[in-house]
Amino acid sequence: MFDAIVIGSGMSGSMAAKELCERGLKTLVIERGRKLEHGASYTDWMQPWDLPNAGMVAEEVLARDYKVQGKQYNMNTATQQYWVKDNEHPYTTPEDRPFAWIRGYHLGGRSIMWGRQSYRLSPMDFEANARDGHGSDWPIRYEDLASWYSHVEKFIGVSGSVEGLPQLPDGEFLPPFELNDGEKLFKAAVEAKFPGRKVIPGRVANLSKAQPHHEELGRNSCQVRNFCDRGCSYGAYHSALSSALPAAQRTGNLTIVTDAIVHSIIHDPATRRATGVRVIDSNTKVGRTYEAKVIFCCASTIGTAQILLNSRSEDMPKGLANSSDMVGRHLMDHLFSLSVAGILPKGPETYYHGRRPTGMYIPRYRNVGSTDEFLRGYGFQGAASRLGWRSAALGLPGIGADLKARTRKLGPWLVYISGFGEMLPNPENRVTLDPSETDQWGIPLVRIDCAHGENERKMTSQILEDAKAMIQAAGGMVVSAATGPAEPGLGIHEMGTACMGRDPGKSVLNAHNQAHDVANLFITDGAAMPSSGCQNPSLTYMALSARAADHAAKLLGEGKL
Repeated sequence: MFDAIVIGSGMSGSMAAKELCERGLKTLVIERGRKLEHGASYTDWMQPWDLPNAGMVAEEVLARDYKVQGKQYNMNTATQQYWVKDNEHPYTTPEDRPFAWIRGYHLGGRSIMWGRQSYRLSPMDFEANARDGHGSDWPIRYEDLASWYSHVEKFIGVSGSVEGLPQLPDGEFLPPFELNDGEKLFKAAVEAKFPGRKVIPGRVANLSKAQPHHEELGRNSCQVRNFCDRGCSYGAYHSALSSALPAAQRTGNLTIVTDAIVHSIIHDPATRRATGVRVIDSNTKVGRTYEAKVIFCCASTIGTAQILLNSRSEDMPKGLANSSDMVGRHLMDHLFSLSVAGILPKGPETYYHGRRPTGMYIPRYRNVGSTDEFLRGYGFQGAASRLGWRSAALGLPGIGADLKARTRKLGPWLVYISGFGEMLPNPENRVTLDPSETDQWGIPLVRIDCAHGENERKMTSQILEDAKAMIQAAGGMVVSAATGPAEPGLGIHEMGTACMGRDPGKSVLNAHNQAHDVANLFITDGAAMPSSGCQNPSLTYMALSARAADHAAKLLGEGKL
């Protein structure tokens, strides 16, 4: 028997495992996917000429294997190995309510491919549900998580600038990756034209300057190669494989099992405790059971809901920890792909050198001290770049000196910004189990029923209007603009299916991410989120995971679990 089992090895699971192991708990991490080796399994060594098909995945392969995964932004021949084949891992949705479930089944999960944008939720985010009545009131406030944000930021390494904004709290930052000259022009124009709006360097979990505790784990400063989505052999960005799992392994308390698909969690009605986890070997389809004193379910938002709902028993007929009927409900994802681009014909006559792992960020400014026609808010991510040799040379005739001369001629600056908007928690946006269809391991298929509502539609219109106005304020000419958000799921920020709350009748978890119904069950992935804010959520998942692991270890030490 283990002291703790952690289901899932991604952003949340690896952080929970690290914290549990460092507190002396013998911990088993169960990963449904294959084993990856830090460095050896990556493709960050490949140059453009090494990529099959110039990086493009063949259309027939996308149509056959990646109908959903192929919709997201970084599917290419260098990253293809990380994304599941949809035809091997099906799920269902209503025809008129599509949802893109983006997944990577391997050790480290999506922490290998994440965008690394790392922002704290603010006091207003933790208060939002109570203030406007949507969703379950967070059972904690910002002050409860602030020290854990700091704890995680120091460990993973987050570069950023101190701004003093109440809607986007500052953190423990490494030096920021600076804005380039085009972004500085945009920043000056926007902040002059729109008081209350700020343009800041994106806060990113890349080591702009590695600290000694990073180097002890074999991590190094960012080489600014911009190959981050392939995995980083330098360990320059935080992932489960470069950072959290190595920290757990050096304690001697970690055991990892891969290719083990969790079927269900076993519950003892006599003690009202979870006793173990049933798994199915993904290759042999042979089942086995692991036992532990405490269980952390970090299988990702939808995966966690699937496991809980499939863990039905006579004592819990609606699924494990689901007396509230809230498991699977309140599925959220950020409004995504609301992008506007513009040309700055009078941009600075300068050029930048090298690459960066981030660009610029515009923190939320709507419903901050004033009231709009919709609830909650949004932020923008974006960048500016100078057009050059690609537009002057690619696809145009020419050779020799004339072609070379054209490639040296710089074009205008292009700036783009993309809105990320908050989606309200709605109990009708939910995950259930298909009553008849199962996957190849005999587990009921997930059914996802989720759509944007009226508040999201109002917010979308304002996001696009604001983006155009800011580009125009910088002297830009809008050359492209989205007309609406991508389908839910493509933000890859799904959350909310086993939410925290104060009322056990309206939520699944308490203030320490502990199930109301099952005292030794903790859930710290995106499923736990009662609301989403508009910030990238991974930093919050990790802070919740570290805090919950600390609490669980204390309870075990006191003999209360």
